[in-house]
Amino acid sequence: MAAPTPRSASRLLLLCAAAVLSQGGSGSLQGFPDYSFSEPSLMMDNVSVVEGEVATISCRVINNDGSVIQLLNPNRQTIYFRDYRPLKDNRFQLVNFSSSELRVSLSNVSLNDEGNYFCQLYTDPPLEEIITVTVLVPPQTLVINTQKDTATEGEEIELNCTAMGGKPAADIRWLKGNKELKGESFIRPMEEKMSLVTSRVSLTVSREDDGVAVVCLVDHPAVQDLQIQQKLSVQYKPRVLLSVSYPQGLTREGESLQLMCTVMGKPTPEKIQWLRLEDNLPENAILSGANLLINNLSKTDNGTYRCEASNSVGTSWADYVLYVYDPPTTFPPPTTTTITTTTNTILMIIADSTATTEPAVHDSQAAEEVPMTVDHAVIGGVVAVVVFAMLCLLIILGRYFARHKGTYFTHEAKGADDAADADTAIINAEGGQNNSEEKKEYFI
Repeated sequence: MAAPTPRSASRLLLLCAAAVLSQGGSGSLQGFPDYSFSEPSLMMDNVSVVEGEVATISCRVINNDGSVIQLLNPNRQTIYFRDYRPLKDNRFQLVNFSSSELRVSLSNVSLNDEGNYFCQLYTDPPLEEIITVTVLVPPQTLVINTQKDTATEGEEIELNCTAMGGKPAADIRWLKGNKELKGESFIRPMEEKMSLVTSRVSLTVSREDDGVAVVCLVDHPAVQDLQIQQKLSVQYKPRVLLSVSYPQGLTREGESLQLMCTVMGKPTPEKIQWLRLEDNLPENAILSGANLLINNLSKTDNGTYRCEASNSVGTSWADYVLYVYDPPTTFPPPTTTTITTTTNTILMIIADSTATTEPAVHDSQAAEEVPMTVDHAVIGGVVAVVVFAMLCLLIILGRYFARHKGTYFTHEAKGADDAADADTAIINAEGGQNNSEEKKEYFI
């Protein structure tokens, strides 16, 4: 029988002391210190590693009493016994070995390396714990497609995004700009615990979506920022905008008007035309590309002018309501009229009652009634004409009464020069003998 080693003898002595205490003795064994004993234990962490990368497997021992540590693979083949590697696989390398830890690295991890690894401590009885190694596989292919390359405004389209070959199954999200879209996902199992995931999203497109990218984004523990995008192509009918190049203000008689027609559409509008509602374009209208020029404006040019554009999707237009105002008001020099009569002279200043004034500002593009304005100069002219007419009437009446009075005096004196006395003069003035009798009686 072999002699016990110093270490085993010391351990045997400690066990004997513990047995004595367990027999009911209290306190400490005389001549020995008070020991409290803790059983050894194992601690380990499960490992997740991306395929092709390095996995680190660690066995940690608490309160090791000097027992041997070893690590086994899923097939229960010994990878390391203490710091010795019996397994002929150079991908396993010793990272750290001590009485409290055995740490091993595994490089170029593959799906075949996935499984349960065993950490053992050779105590009596032996201790064993399991370390689970999980191998993650990122999706190998990410594809996005649509039902059609080009959609029409207002149409509902469907997009599909497929993530192939991932482990575990990928989580797919959709983004359009800063807005997240709600999609529907389908998972189909594949070989070696991998999956094929397809996500579908539907949306109604508008002209604002043309050229906007829809992003298919994959959330997966084995990969970051895996995404693919599809730019939308949306056709829409033209958008027509009108602007006035000149004049910058009211449109007046004799001036020129130029309207610019800006058209946006997809496809590019192939037809742009100007027309005048309920009438033909004026003869003085000139078309230059998408622009309309009307020279020497007159009030006969009033009306609604329309710029119309068409493409394969539809037709759109914009209207401009033209109202031509009078030219700016200019007052002529005063006119002086002198009227002379037998009694007095009158001086009159007559204002031009045909002059017009500045109209109120009017929006040419608003189909509203033209506002009416009151001009004080016109009122003054009308008052002056009335006063002048009244003065003329007074003058005519004065002359009439003056002329009628002169005739009376002339009849009264007629025949007085040749009469011998007053009675004879009256008889001669009234023209006859018969009347003279009457007069005589009157004067008697």
